[in-house]
Amino acid sequence: MTETTQRQTPPDGAYAPYTPRSPEYRLAADALRRMRQDLFHDAFAYRPLPRMSVDGPVTRRLPRRMREYAAWTPHAVVAGAGLVAMLVAQRNDGGGLTDLLSGLFALIPVLLTLVRPVGAFWTSLAGTAGTAVLGSSWGSWPWLPSSFIAHLTVLTVVAIRTRPRTAAWMWVATAAYAFVAETAFGWGHYDGDAPAMLVVSALALLAVTVRHIRREAEQEVTAQQSETAHERSRRTLLEERTTIARELHDVVAHHMSVVAIQAEAAPYRVENPPPELEKAFATIRENAVAALTELRRVLGVVRAEDYEAPDAPQPTLADLDALLANVREAGLSVDKVVTGAVRELPQGVELSAYRIVQEALSNTLRHAPGAPARVEIGYVLGGLGLRILNGPAPQVTLTKSTHGAGHGLTGMRERVSMLGGEMTAGETDDGGYEVTVFLPVATVEGTA
Repeated sequence: MTETTQRQTPPDGAYAPYTPRSPEYRLAADALRRMRQDLFHDAFAYRPLPRMSVDGPVTRRLPRRMREYAAWTPHAVVAGAGLVAMLVAQRNDGGGLTDLLSGLFALIPVLLTLVRPVGAFWTSLAGTAGTAVLGSSWGSWPWLPSSFIAHLTVLTVVAIRTRPRTAAWMWVATAAYAFVAETAFGWGHYDGDAPAMLVVSALALLAVTVRHIRREAEQEVTAQQSETAHERSRRTLLEERTTIARELHDVVAHHMSVVAIQAEAAPYRVENPPPELEKAFATIRENAVAALTELRRVLGVVRAEDYEAPDAPQPTLADLDALLANVREAGLSVDKVVTGAVRELPQGVELSAYRIVQEALSNTLRHAPGAPARVEIGYVLGGLGLRILNGPAPQVTLTKSTHGAGHGLTGMRERVSMLGGEMTAGETDDGGYEVTVFLPVATVEGTA
């Protein structure tokens, strides 16, 4: 028991005792650290005021030469405010040299906000003190009219160029200067203007802070909208890919079923087949059945909650006439033109071609109701060409603003990209819309 007590109680001087800091102390230390960072760290760093953007609703209408000058508007406004403060200093009765120095004390801090904003604030406080000493007999204390205008301009410009926390620290420093000046050197001055400076500057800084907060909120909303649009586009792309995967599952499953059936029946078509051949066909059948099982598992992964397996096989170009008949019943005038030697294509190509035509005609019904449409199918060497064209709709206002705004083009592009094809879509010269697609098909030797 004695040994345990000796281990827990170290001898005096072994290490300094830990004194926990109070929350008030940590809060004050953090505040001082932030003030030092905002008002003292690199206070006179060179930060030139950038030129104004000329993309606004007013400036963009100006001539090119005028826009170049309009970009310097903020600099001209700040310089004009400094000149006003300097002219106010010249109306005092202190004498030529005194007025000149007071004017410079007012002008220099204002101009300094254009290149060294935080340093301009400290220069303004120093200039305010210098002007007060030079014009101590002029009545106002501690801000003379010229230094009042200059310091208020400096506070506003620096607050605009920095963040709200820096503006708050500048107001606190201004209040501390006013308190020291009024308490220690304010005797004999009965018309002090410190309350007016603190109230007017607080209102100006509050307006600037609200402007900062509003701009940050707008930027955050814009960023969230961009992110939401990106996520929506990405989700749409994944949904289209999932739909294509579900449709192609039936095509691939059909081919694998044919492989399994033919592999099982092949040995019976050969009289006295060797054991090696029977074993090879049995292996082919087992692999085909295993592939079918894995395909059903994949379909379970990509299947939506409300998905129901189709009873009929996936459509091909042979079913296109029935599709066009349904579209005509919906009120769309559509013609079909087929060029080249019609031949049977891989089922995946025909399915994709059918879906592309279906989606293009759906877009025409949705965005250009009443417009005539035309479907052109070209069987060419090395692939299949599609061209779906619709003319301008009677309601012209709908065609240009919303055509292709849905997910149809995304699905078509995904199908074309999956097959290694090419696709273009866009408005025609007469106000209609055109979708052109080429789907490559590998040529099998011995086929015409």
